[in-house]
Amino acid sequence: MPDRFKDACGIVGVLGSAEASNLVYLALYALQHRGQESAGIVASDGETLHLEKAMGLVADVFGEARLGRLTGRLAIGHVRYSTTGGSQLKNAQPILATCRHGMVAVAHNGNLVNAQSVRGELEAQGSIFSTSTDTEVVVHLIARAKSDDLVEATAEALGRLSGAYSLVIMNERELLGIRDPHGLRPLSLGRLGTTWVLASETCAFDLIEAKFVRDLEPGEFLHITQHGTKSYFPLPAALPAQCIFEYVYFARPDSVLFGQSVASVRKALGRQLAEEAPADADLVIPVPDSGVPAALGFAERSGLPFDHGLIRNHYVGRTFIEPKQTIRHFGVKLKLNPVRDILEGKRVVVVDDSIVRGTTSRKIVSMVRSAGAREVHMRISSPPTVSPCYYGIDTPTRKELIASSHTMDEIRTYIRADSLAYLSLGGLLKATGKDTGFCHACFSMQYPVPFPQPEVAQLRLFDA
Repeated sequence: MPDRFKDACGIVGVLGSAEASNLVYLALYALQHRGQESAGIVASDGETLHLEKAMGLVADVFGEARLGRLTGRLAIGHVRYSTTGGSQLKNAQPILATCRHGMVAVAHNGNLVNAQSVRGELEAQGSIFSTSTDTEVVVHLIARAKSDDLVEATAEALGRLSGAYSLVIMNERELLGIRDPHGLRPLSLGRLGTTWVLASETCAFDLIEAKFVRDLEPGEFLHITQHGTKSYFPLPAALPAQCIFEYVYFARPDSVLFGQSVASVRKALGRQLAEEAPADADLVIPVPDSGVPAALGFAERSGLPFDHGLIRNHYVGRTFIEPKQTIRHFGVKLKLNPVRDILEGKRVVVVDDSIVRGTTSRKIVSMVRSAGAREVHMRISSPPTVSPCYYGIDTPTRKELIASSHTMDEIRTYIRADSLAYLSLGGLLKATGKDTGFCHACFSMQYPVPFPQPEVAQLRLFDA
C-alpha cells in the first residue's frame, strides 16, 4: 500500500557450496519483501567475478540461463527498494568493480548519512561515479585504501562513513559480513553443512535448510574463507541501536530477529495494546498481513473473538490500469476486501501496525463501515510515527506524517473512527522485553547517528 514505510534492501552471502549462486537466489526469494525493484547476484569461480542483475522480482530476473552463468563456490546477492539513488538499473546491486586490489563486489542494506559529502571529496580528487547510490562510495573508498587486505581496506573505508549499514562484500575468494557499530540494520549468520550463509533475516536460512548460528554483533566484521570464520571489531564501539520498526513491520514474522521471534514480539505488542487501550467491542480483525499477529495478541488479552474481516489479494502487481469511471478507494479495494457476513452489525476493533499519512487508515475504516460495521475502533500496535527515518528506510518527510502535526483526536476525526489508540513507546519496549538497545527515532525523534541537513538528506531518498 502507498501509505506505508518501505523496506530498504535484503542481502545474502554464501561461501563453500558448488551451488552458491542457486542458494543465494533462493535466499533472495525469501527476502523479496525487503525490496521489489531490482535483484542481483555476483558469483566467483575462484579467478574472476560474474554479475547478473536486472529490474524486477527475483523470480523474474533469474532463470536457468542467468544462474548458469554464475558458477563457483562464493556468491552474494541483493534485492533492492531504492532509498538513496533512483529506481534505475544502474543503481541495482551488488556493485562490482575492478581495482588494484583485484575484483570487489558490495551489497548494502542501510543509508550512509555522510555519503554525499564524501562523494563530493572523491569527485574533486578525480573519482568518476557511475551510479547515484551511497553504496558506490564504499566501493571507491575500498579501492583507494592503502592495505591489500580485504578486512583492513574495508575498515579504512568505513572509518570515513557514518550511518546505518549491513554489508556483504566479496573478492575472488573471501566473503565479509559487516554490521555498523550501532547495529541499526540486521544481519545473521547461518550454516548448511560446511557452507556459510549470511542473510538479512533468518527466514532465508529456513528456505535453504541452513541452521541459524547467530546474529552478527553491532560493529562486527565477520571474515569468511574456506578455512572458517574470524571476527574483527576495527571501528570505535557505539551504543546498540537496532531498528525497532523491524519488529513492528519490516521483518517477516517467521524470522528470528535480534534474538527473538518476530511473530512472538508482534503478538506481545497486541497484548500490550489491549492492556493500554481496551475497546468495548464484539470482534477483533487485523489489517492483513502485518497486522495479524498483533490482532491475535489483542484478541487473546481482551477476550474478544478474532476473525479475518478483511481479505487481502496477494496477486496485485506493482502497476494496474484504473477504470475510466472512478471507483471509490480503488487502490485499497484492489488489495483488501471486507467480509460482510463477519462485520455486519458488529462493533469492530481494527488492528494495524502503523499509521503514516492516514490516507489508507481512512479508507479501511470507510470500507469496514460500508460492510455494515456498527462501530469501528482503530488500534495501532506502535506509537505515533512523528519523524522520518534517515537510516535506510524510505519514509515521507516529517510534514507528511499525520502524527507529527495532529492530535490524537484530530487523527481519529480524519480517519473517521469511533475511537483511536496507539501503543505507547514504553509499551513497545516492554513487549520486546528490553528497555534499551533500539533505535526508535521515528517515534521519539532520538536519532543515534547525527546527520547533516536533515530535510535535504531526507528529500534525497526520493531522487528519480
